[in-house]
Amino acid sequence: MASSCRKLTPSTFKSDVWAHFAFLSKSGTQEVDKSKVVCKLCQRELKYCSNTTNLRNHLTRYHADALQKAQPVDSKQTQIDKSFISKLPSSSARAQKITKSVAVFICKDLRPYSVVENKGFKNMLKILEPRYAIPTRKYMTEVAVPSLYTEVKTDVLESLKSAERVALTCDGWTSRATDPYVTITSHFISDEWELVSNVLQTRPLHGSHTGSNIANLLTEAINEWGITGKVPAVVTDNAANMLAAVGLTDLLHVGCFAHVLNLASQAALKTPAVTRLLGRVRRISAFFHRSTLACHALKKNQKLLDLPQHKLLTDVSTRWNSALDMLERFLEQQPAVSAALLAPEVRKQEKDLCSLTEADITAAEDIAQALKSLKKATLVMSQESTPSLSVIAPLKERLLEDMQPSSSINIYITFLYLGLKDELSIAAALDPRFKALLFLSDDDEREEQQSGLMDEDREAIEQQGEPVDDPSGPSPKKARDSCALADLFGSAYTTPVAVSRTTDTKALDEVVRYKEVQPLPLSTNPLNWWREHEGEYPLLSCQAKRYLCIPGSSVPAERIFSTAGDIVTAQRSALKPEHVDQLLFLNKNLHRGIGNEGSRQEGVKENHRKKSDDTMYKHRLRKAD
Repeated sequence: MASSCRKLTPSTFKSDVWAHFAFLSKSGTQEVDKSKVVCKLCQRELKYCSNTTNLRNHLTRYHADALQKAQPVDSKQTQIDKSFISKLPSSSARAQKITKSVAVFICKDLRPYSVVENKGFKNMLKILEPRYAIPTRKYMTEVAVPSLYTEVKTDVLESLKSAERVALTCDGWTSRATDPYVTITSHFISDEWELVSNVLQTRPLHGSHTGSNIANLLTEAINEWGITGKVPAVVTDNAANMLAAVGLTDLLHVGCFAHVLNLASQAALKTPAVTRLLGRVRRISAFFHRSTLACHALKKNQKLLDLPQHKLLTDVSTRWNSALDMLERFLEQQPAVSAALLAPEVRKQEKDLCSLTEADITAAEDIAQALKSLKKATLVMSQESTPSLSVIAPLKERLLEDMQPSSSINIYITFLYLGLKDELSIAAALDPRFKALLFLSDDDEREEQQSGLMDEDREAIEQQGEPVDDPSGPSPKKARDSCALADLFGSAYTTPVAVSRTTDTKALDEVVRYKEVQPLPLSTNPLNWWREHEGEYPLLSCQAKRYLCIPGSSVPAERIFSTAGDIVTAQRSALKPEHVDQLLFLNKNLHRGIGNEGSRQEGVKENHRKKSDDTMYKHRLRKAD
């Protein structure tokens, strides 16, 4: 046996048995003889045939303990399990489904593209599906998310194609990277009488923010989404450039009512008397925030007077409703505040601080009541599931009842909607909740709105291509069927036919029958009523889809700003405009698109079930008749 051995550990020799074997060197040379190996445990020579079978059999027969220690049972099982695991091909259905779910996760949860490189995310997917190879950040950015965008966009285009009327909202905003954008949203009523809202696009606004540039973006969006001739109105804020932009497109402009309420509230808070009162309340609230002694006295008096253990609030200059919150909290705690300010230990600390007088408290209550009405009106106008244009006219009149004619709120609300009086009244009349038009001042205005509804119905008939018949009606038609009775009576008998009605008669008939129906409660959704009565009022239902799809505010577009702030963060300020557009679009539209196939199928089944129930119900009615 050769006395000198060389232990070879090249990278190609990875088997665990090489920990106990080595090659022999040829006698008298440094050259290694790879035809034989020597066992390090017993120094026995073995023949080597380019595999480890003979070596492993030797260890199993003579050195079982060493082999067991070198390779535990668990590691054996692990290697066997690994040998049966093969990576999923990226083109397989399973891998594509997982990749799409990762793209949906990024868009819906506003995660950065780099999340696919995070260790925790990789570990989670490895446990859920060990065979799946996570795509790179570049693949998600350039392939996965754009592909999902194309798929959802096709779905939105199909839904817009079936819509009769599509209203738009438009608003501008600036990202953290100081890049200006314009977001456009669409709103229409589906065949199932559901209000459907979509974010269409978010485009960078290059150059100055003029009405002409914004008008070009609106026109391009209308053409791109195939809704030319379907847009009854565009809803924006009351900025001059937005007014000019909609005017250049020859579309009806509806000013955001929530924006009007905001301007009116801010104007009211800037009047001298209100400013002085708010300043006094603000000073008291700030004192209780910085003085621990006063805060302790307030808590003590709250317990004695059995008042809620609430802290006083201080308003914020950028939010008008914070002034309402400050006043309401002060009025709630006013007895405890007055008692605390009269305490000797508190008076020593702040001698010049006085509580409000009875007249001040009365004024604060009046201001709070007015602001509370404006806050409730803002919440109503911010809803997206029910029509809001029809609410403007009755809500405006209700607010004006509580305001003095000379107040800034009254002036703002009255002036900004002078040119939309007819449209707002017709929209309210088409809402079963307000169809009685109780908000109109006299019967002449109600008759005028009824005439307006008839004009709209007459236009709908003409658009449908129906012939306008002569009021006198056609002449009776003779019977054509040949039978014994016909031969017997001859020309003395004519077949009676239904007398055709004129366009005005059809329109008037629907309007009269519609007015006789009891108005709906304010808590109900008017679209549900129209879904059930669409067949009874075919002309009015067309007009309802035309007017009730128009939002009363641009809040849907403004809500994109907060979402955009979560996407274009300080760490992601270098996002390209096309990526911002895709992420915002998918974040808002995925719930109606690819991300919810199961829910969408369930919705289709539910619609089929409803239609089947309606058909059965109508059949029973006919049978009963």
